[in-house]
Amino acid sequence: MNVNEIVATAKDTITVKRIFGEPYTRDGVTVIPVAAVSGGFGAGAGTDEHGRDGEGGGFGLSGRPVGALVVKNGDVTWRPVVDPARIVTAAAVVAVAYLLTRRRRPRR
Repeated sequence: MNVNEIVATAKDTITVKRIFGEPYTRDGVTVIPVAAVSGGFGAGAGTDEHGRDGEGGGFGLSGRPVGALVVKNGDVTWRPVVDPARIVTAAAVVAVAYLLTRRRRPRR
């Protein structure tokens, strides 16, 4: 796959449909799932000392659910996703930072 094909694939991949899911309705309530999406792209091309051309690249995409928009009786509300793993990780980072930065008391 050459660089132009990778760029075209990346452009087709990064769309609003990656962030907002298909809405669905049940009992008069419409729910629109929402995700956080991030990606990266890198490419390069060049010629070696023998005059041979080469090019290459790559593209990566990741996403995670962040919540949903809920439409009920004409009102729109935001319902965030609570991710226990992220909460525990954040608490662990804070605890480690505290332990590493607290002053040590000299022993008497």
